[in-house]
Amino acid sequence: MSRKYKFHNPTAAYFVSFATVYWIDVFTREYYMVILAKSIAYCREHKGMELFAYCFMPSHIHFVFRSKDDEPAKLLGDFKKFTSKKLVKAIAENPQESRKEWLLWMFERAGKKQSNVKGYQFWQHHNKPIELWSTPVIKQKLEYIHNNPVVAGFVTIPTEWKYSSARNFAEQDPTFEIDDIGFLG
Repeated sequence: MSRKYKFHNPTAAYFVSFATVYWIDVFTREYYMVILAKSIAYCREHKGMELFAYCFMPSHIHFVFRSKDDEPAKLLGDFKKFTSKKLVKAIAENPQESRKEWLLWMFERAGKKQSNVKGYQFWQHHNKPIELWSTPVIKQKLEYIHNNPVVAGFVTIPTEWKYSSARNFAEQDPTFEIDDIGFLG
């Protein structure tokens, strides 16, 4: 992995994006989105996550976050490990999941391609962390995150996407609370 995509400053806020293996559209059911939201709530309460912005898309997630414990790589790794297990289990046990066999087969297939994975691989390994070192960079990343569902054609304005912090910033019935980024002025 390039030096460009590593957590060099443990105290900084970071923009990260991570996707499901093969960019599979897993997050098409509310139940799977709720698992992500609850996992974030747990990380905020028990793991030292400060979450400043987010957007859950069908195949990927964007975050702006910081680790209070100065371990952003470990925090994100724990989040991905926990959610992958929880989501694979939810898919396997969901009687309404019409793609169950195919999804599990794809996750198993991805896992077999990696020597460090036993069983299923849900998330791609890279996160592409980008340190947010200035207000213009932060604003650019927030705009990118919030406009992602618009650019994808799912909604016409960012606040229409339920699982986006655009609703938090606009104070329009957010799905869950985020932390105050504070320094946007």
